[in-house]
Amino acid sequence: MPTVRRTLRRLAPLLVIVTACVAPQPLRGARVEPPRLVVVVTVDQMRADYLSRFGGQFRGGLARLLRDGSVFTHAYHDHAIPETAAGHATLLSGRFPRSTGIILNGLGVDDPESPLIDGARGAGASPHRFRGTSLLDWMRGADPRARALSVSGKDRGAILPLGRARGDVYWLAAGRFTTSRYYRDTLPTWVRAYNARQMPARYLGRDWTLLLPDSAYAEPDSVAMEGAGHDFLFPHRAPRDSAYAAGFVARTPWGDEIVLDFALDGVQALGIGTGPQSDLLNVSLSTTDAIGHVYGPDSREMHDQMLRLDRALGVFLDSLFRLRDPAQVVVVLTADHGAAPLPERSAEHERPIPMRVEPSDVLAEVRQGLRARGVDTSAVELALGLVLLDRPALERARLDVDSLLQALAVSARRTPGVLRADFMRDLRAANPARDPIARRWAHQLPTGTPVEMVVTLRPYNIWWSDNVASHHSPHDYDTHVPLVFLGAPFAPGRYADAVRTVDLAPTLAAVLKVKPLEPVDGVVLRQAIRE
Repeated sequence: MPTVRRTLRRLAPLLVIVTACVAPQPLRGARVEPPRLVVVVTVDQMRADYLSRFGGQFRGGLARLLRDGSVFTHAYHDHAIPETAAGHATLLSGRFPRSTGIILNGLGVDDPESPLIDGARGAGASPHRFRGTSLLDWMRGADPRARALSVSGKDRGAILPLGRARGDVYWLAAGRFTTSRYYRDTLPTWVRAYNARQMPARYLGRDWTLLLPDSAYAEPDSVAMEGAGHDFLFPHRAPRDSAYAAGFVARTPWGDEIVLDFALDGVQALGIGTGPQSDLLNVSLSTTDAIGHVYGPDSREMHDQMLRLDRALGVFLDSLFRLRDPAQVVVVLTADHGAAPLPERSAEHERPIPMRVEPSDVLAEVRQGLRARGVDTSAVELALGLVLLDRPALERARLDVDSLLQALAVSARRTPGVLRADFMRDLRAANPARDPIARRWAHQLPTGTPVEMVVTLRPYNIWWSDNVASHHSPHDYDTHVPLVFLGAPFAPGRYADAVRTVDLAPTLAAVLKVKPLEPVDGVVLRQAIRE
């Protein structure tokens, strides 16, 4: 972790510079008016294959979206480090991380100049690193009355989809919804009223048990690697002490239920979607990410989470469509990133055997040479595949930095678990159609970022971290996510076209009849829009 923090400190200064109601179908040839409400639901760490793996058991909101929506089965984040911050910044901006300036979680929304309000505990947060505009800016460019409510279990999940635009933005901190001084000085009455209900405490003593009978789950419940060997069996016992309630709930399906419930309260309190203008509701659900990091994407816990998420989204959509005319609502489902299988599970069928790769192993030979010259080994660092050099320190030691980089590339490529080590200048010059890994790295980093080399692991290998499972590679399992549009402007069906998540924002802009305020990387997915 110290290496990651040093890496972030070096990057930061440069980045500052640089089923009930279904929407009725319109008559053929009828003019489709812009919706009064766009609802974007982003499920943190939801792999696209969850929809096919568990879809036969869906009965709620996911079932409705799959049945009645425009389902893009091959949608991908097209950048190399798929994390929460970068993913959320990309979705409603239509631009890659190289353009938004949000390239890593650690360089996301932390901002001591924007403290939390109303006595909430946690780091200050704002979109001060975000560059450019997002969908809400485009909507307000067409109609300044456009309103937005954005809610999440995480600060970055609530903040970054709106870019630098201000709106009603709230996230959970120690079990209470809060925001920062970037958005307002005091919490509105409706938020305080919701917090007074102390929702996490209501789950005290309520264990997480399986939704369906044991026979409905194909996954074994005895994989000791899950949970790092702790609490990996159902049922998962809830704490009896209120001090631990919020932390437990955030790692169970109930965390999403609270966020969805809060979003509905906000829709009513703020009059979101009542027109005449178009409004935006952004909901980022964080529980899948928490469960995925602890138990992995192939766990029984993830299976049950998807079933419960389906039911929770069903209740949410039923309630929303009672509050707002479904003919005037568009709903989008997507995710900020996928997830890699546990290497220990992949070892059963993948060769070479997948492993967890320690960054210090990649740097071992070069650092040994630095020690021999009396140079501080922290002059060369590696975090999440990014190689950073302290060039002044190396030059003061009279080292040939280019030769050192060449030696590092050679030793990195010999390290077990490493697929390739590339210079950024070569990746930016590569043919993007023939080399998707090069393309995703080029989309990740702004020009001028002090990263001269990147290291990519072999498929199904992951970097060592505190998490059992992770998502930090340019491979498809980390980048393949759901993308579903539901509403009158969209033609239901399955679309097998290869699309990117940067296409989401321009597609919504098209149905809202607004224009991006700057060039975007995405395109309009016209094949799913009714003429």
